[in-house]
Amino acid sequence: MRILIVDDEADIRRILRILLEKAKYEVIEAQDGLSAIECIKNDRTIDLCIMDVMMPNMSGIEATSIIRGFSPVPVLFLTAKSLARDKAIAYSSGGDDYVVKPFSSGELLMKVEALTRRYNSYGVKADDVIEGVRLNSGVTVNVDTREVAKNGVRIDMRDKEVDVLIYLVKNRGRVVSSDELYRAVWGEIPLASSGNNVTVHILNLRRKLEDSASGQKVIRTVWGKGYQVD
Repeated sequence: MRILIVDDEADIRRILRILLEKAKYEVIEAQDGLSAIECIKNDRTIDLCIMDVMMPNMSGIEATSIIRGFSPVPVLFLTAKSLARDKAIAYSSGGDDYVVKPFSSGELLMKVEALTRRYNSYGVKADDVIEGVRLNSGVTVNVDTREVAKNGVRIDMRDKEVDVLIYLVKNRGRVVSSDELYRAVWGEIPLASSGNNVTVHILNLRRKLEDSASGQKVIRTVWGKGYQVD
């Protein structure tokens, strides 16, 4: 597995390199967002990008938004910011997960393993037939392989987006509250602002899955209660 570390602090890059290489990962480095973009453009063998948020020249948030235009490589944000609104911004830019400094090596390695495993499980051709649960608008979800297709064509999706969709599919026909989704997908106790993360991911899912021309809904909002897949 090949991991790109992006941080303007050489000491942080060194610590992460030691930790990851000890866990048998191959590591490359970049010191800002601009360099990260070039690395991912030129090296399609990268399995994960660990991205600092606050960097000179270009922030991790800005860089990730650009990377999402040409690559589905998972991005794990590493930052000192821990407020719910900061997490919402990070996820909405295309990030897949979030680790707050100072971090524990155990937590970081667990997230790295989960993201790289899921990313590499997506290695199917776009024209492969994906079997699974059939939803509105020609959407198919394979819960076991975490693959999602629309009219037989595979859709590239972020891990958390797939997590949200699969939870709704597993609870098909039942209204799932925003707090329940947050507990199940993020594994944290919901705060007053936690609904922002859920809302962002629901909006992203709708953009990718639903056909605005037909008006068919894959995810239905039940006002005041939550979300439902029929």
